[in-house]
Amino acid sequence: MLRLDCPFCGTRDEAEFRCGGDAHVERPGQDVSDATWADYLFNHDNPKGLHLERWCHVFGCGQWFNVARDTLTHEIHAVYYMGEAAPERYR
Repeated sequence: MLRLDCPFCGTRDEAEFRCGGDAHVERPGQDVSDATWADYLFNHDNPKGLHLERWCHVFGCGQWFNVARDTLTHEIHAVYYMGEAAPERYR
């Protein structure tokens, strides 16, 4: 089982969390085409290796945070607060 380090509550089992998708994705503005909006909603990266993700501790503090995780090994490389830039070596 994957174990995540909630920056607010400490290390917990994956079952307490929900992945919210890619981190640092900018939402399109209001005046965009349907194609641009559809691309934002339905097309996401699915990389092998390092990936920056948003996670929420739904069965704990309810806070969102970012995780740098390897999608092949599930190794957690970094956990950092929402609104912060990704650590330099993971950009």
